[in-house]
Amino acid sequence: MVREMSKKIWVAGINEEEERREKGGRHGYDITDDVLPSLGARSHATVTLRRFVILPFDRRYRIWELFLVLLVLYTAWISPFEFGFMNGPTMPVSIIDNVVNGFFAVDIILSFFVAYLDNKTYLLIDEPKLIAKKYALSFRLGFDVVSTIPSEFVLKIVPASKHAYGVFNMFRLWRLHRVSSLFSMMEKDRNFNYFWVRCIKLIFVTVFAVHCAGCFYYHIAAHYHDKKATWIGASMEDFLQFSIWTRYIMSVYWAITTLSTVGYGDLHPVNEYEMIFDIFYMLFNLGLTSYLIGNMTNLVVHGSSRTRSYRDSIQAASSFAQRHQLPFRLQEQMLAHICLKYRTDSEGLQQQEILDSLPKAIRSSISVHLFYSLVDKVYLFHGVSNDLLFQLVSEMKAEFFSPNEDVILQNEAPTDFYIIVNGSADLLQTKNGSEQVVGEIKKGDICGEIAVLCYRPQLFTVRTKRLSQLLRINRTTFLNIVQANVGDGNIIMNNLLQHLKDQTDDVPKESLVEIENMIGRGMVDLPLSLCFAALRRDDQLMLRLLKRGLDPNESENSGRTALHIAASNGSEKCVRLLLDYGADPNCRDQEGSTPLWAAMQGGHETVVKKLRESGANIQAGEVGQYACTATEQNNINLLKKIAQLDGNVTLPTAKYNGGTALHMAVTEGNIEIVEYLLEQGADVDMPDNQGWSSRDLAEQQAQEHIITLFETKAGPKNQFLVNIPEDDQNKVRFLGRFTSEPSLPQLGRENRPLAWDESRLRRKANTFRNSIFGVISAAQVGKKEIFPTVDQSNNYVRQVVPSRVVICGVRDGVLVKKVIALPNSFEELLDDVASKFGFYPSRIQTKCGAEIDGIEVIRDGDHLVLIKDNANDTSLKH
Repeated sequence: MVREMSKKIWVAGINEEEERREKGGRHGYDITDDVLPSLGARSHATVTLRRFVILPFDRRYRIWELFLVLLVLYTAWISPFEFGFMNGPTMPVSIIDNVVNGFFAVDIILSFFVAYLDNKTYLLIDEPKLIAKKYALSFRLGFDVVSTIPSEFVLKIVPASKHAYGVFNMFRLWRLHRVSSLFSMMEKDRNFNYFWVRCIKLIFVTVFAVHCAGCFYYHIAAHYHDKKATWIGASMEDFLQFSIWTRYIMSVYWAITTLSTVGYGDLHPVNEYEMIFDIFYMLFNLGLTSYLIGNMTNLVVHGSSRTRSYRDSIQAASSFAQRHQLPFRLQEQMLAHICLKYRTDSEGLQQQEILDSLPKAIRSSISVHLFYSLVDKVYLFHGVSNDLLFQLVSEMKAEFFSPNEDVILQNEAPTDFYIIVNGSADLLQTKNGSEQVVGEIKKGDICGEIAVLCYRPQLFTVRTKRLSQLLRINRTTFLNIVQANVGDGNIIMNNLLQHLKDQTDDVPKESLVEIENMIGRGMVDLPLSLCFAALRRDDQLMLRLLKRGLDPNESENSGRTALHIAASNGSEKCVRLLLDYGADPNCRDQEGSTPLWAAMQGGHETVVKKLRESGANIQAGEVGQYACTATEQNNINLLKKIAQLDGNVTLPTAKYNGGTALHMAVTEGNIEIVEYLLEQGADVDMPDNQGWSSRDLAEQQAQEHIITLFETKAGPKNQFLVNIPEDDQNKVRFLGRFTSEPSLPQLGRENRPLAWDESRLRRKANTFRNSIFGVISAAQVGKKEIFPTVDQSNNYVRQVVPSRVVICGVRDGVLVKKVIALPNSFEELLDDVASKFGFYPSRIQTKCGAEIDGIEVIRDGDHLVLIKDNANDTSLKH
């Protein structure tokens, strides 16, 4: 059966190979390790192969093949040697041959279970019947079997032939195809040097050719009927008396002499058989010599091709400069740049071709690893989001510049700007026909940004002082990224203007005036908004933008409008302009804040007055939230200001879990604000979403002065039963608030987005409404949430501390009160009070007489009364 390439690799039912890949091998991906899935394959490595089927890429099978290659090397030497110098089996060579044949016989059996790749469909075949059929019908099986038959068996079949032993052994050279496959695999393996693999292969080919030639030529001489009429017998009639190793060395010497001298040696053929063999041997030598020379030439030329290309480039540049009579300085810059490029490429410092061939994710990761920390410190990008920085760094390209090389020319078109990674450069201006140095930039500085951002000619010529590395980013790429991050674009523009303001030179000052005029006229490519103008308190820019038709109520991602920002900054002129052009004075951001509240927080009375005159109403916002914020800041004056503007400071707020400013004041222990809120009509017994009233908080935190104030202003505590929500029936509730920790979370911090480092907020586009989640949410408006968020109904910071309750009971006729930790079950509570009071109560009641039948309704700080059947002493109820 045919299994697609996207199959999981199993050998004998054990998925070891796949586990090795998933864990990550030492060498990573290998070009010979696996089968590539077809285009459009839905999965890879998902289905197991059949049991007892061997994958040809399995690591253990590869080791087996490597072991067989070592045996092939032995066969490659012994088979020609037995053909030329041995007439029959000889110990111990015969035993070694049969052991080697045994290993190859085992390989024949394994071949019936090795899956193969179909040459037409490129599908992995793991059906045992198909595997066996393919191997049985191929010519491989015949050669494998013949080369494995023992020589002794052949001699018994054809005993009369004296050549049968040697000729039959030559069939074993069929195994050499394994060596060829090994060298082919090693040439593709990145762990081996390609040059040395090729050299070793050529050496093996040459040595094997010489070895075979010597054995064959000696075989002709040894079996010729007239021993004197042979190449060796003509000079040594008794050559058979020499040892076999001496005769082998003489034969190999003659063979390699003939090979190296192309047929002219000290010894040459005598009889016709030797001449015929020598003809074919010399023809073979011509081909082998051409093969060796061609391969060695290719290796040498490949190693020097880069140098040759460099020399050709130098020669072409020199000829071009001389032909066009270029100035000497330009000639030096041309040649220096070519030399530097050759050096960086040869030393692996800048392999742009390699980087361009990698996927974008890998290129981005490399750039971020090398340059992110540097770009983060450039003044132009101070305060921008990490998202923008990541995108910018991913698009930057590193370039090397030789000393005294021009990077940017004055008055050229603004196509790129640069960041210096290392080195330095001079800023030059041409005045009165001569160049003058007006500044210097070093590591971490940026050049060309003014021209790129404002699309004006370059102000300076930038020329390197020494060997420098610079990061280059294209203007079009930069603007495309910034257009998708409008808030960051405003920050970048503000950083540029602030940088120019801080400069003392005349050129930056002139540029600042010109840029501000261009901004007002909308001649810069960065996205400008009213929020940007409000942030800079630039009423002139704001007026120009409003005249261009910008929406005065346009907001940022957080919902803050330009009126919010202007009111917060106290910019009265900007506020007047926005109101005159129809800005809504009661607009709210995502936090429920209005421009009036922003001005009040900043203490800008004139802005508050102007907003009030334009119809701003404090009640348009979350007044309860404002009161909680003022209380948290211990700012009673701000709290009074809210009340003066007809704001009800006693209202609860959903942001603080239904708590009020009085809850916050009690938690903070601010008795002055507590007293003021009581004067404003705050209810000390109003519970929040968790059932905690301000009085409960004061009692739980043992704030006696506040408790006394409550009893004086509001009277004693009213007893009432708390309706526990159904969802909280099985919860043991804790308060977990202390005087050292505010009871309510600080304003605007509960959902703060986290950036890569905590010092900077991540700006994210509001894409929820257009996402599939937004569509589903819109379709389920008014329905109960299926998946409520974790702790959605409780914004209190919880502490893992047990609840404490006061137990009142009679022991030995005396009223006894004990404070105990609330156990986990009602049965444990009964056992606990029985051990402390000496009896099991028939029931447990609250102070107001309500009977308790479950642990779930008991909360921290409750007073419980123990009741006996024979005693119902109501005097215990306080």
